[in-house]
Amino acid sequence: MEPRIDLMAHRLGAKISKRIYAVNLAIQEALLPKALQELVELRVSQINGCGWCVDVHTKNAAVAGEDATRINLVAAWREATVYSEAERAALALAEEGTRIADAHQGVSDETWQQLCKHYDEDQIVGLVSLVAMINAANRLGVITHMQGGSYDPTMFAALAN
Repeated sequence: MEPRIDLMAHRLGAKISKRIYAVNLAIQEALLPKALQELVELRVSQINGCGWCVDVHTKNAAVAGEDATRINLVAAWREATVYSEAERAALALAEEGTRIADAHQGVSDETWQQLCKHYDEDQIVGLVSLVAMINAANRLGVITHMQGGSYDPTMFAALAN
């Protein structure tokens, strides 16, 4: 499968990508641990089958100091002992917020209660926004056949300007 278009090389695609990056910078104001954000984005990307985003968030999690065992087990987080209750709440939100059509109810009341138990309102807004944005990025990657494997964690530094 070959990539259909390089969004970053296209004028409009690069402009849109820069705006998505800017939203992600705003999400940082929620003061969520970077490693947690990467695990959430990794899990959503796994569900959506976005090879590019799985590559990005696996590598970014490692750069953020996340343990290889926790990165490797995120797809099976319910059956792993390495995640806290707070992290489990965030991963449940990630899955339920991604599988909206499958869940029939979106995010369950139980998951929402767990989020409220472990995170303040800014952090919850950050997590909800993070799940929404990575789902959007996954769709861009899957639709255009972006391939995983070539991501370098320093390659988007220029977008911050």
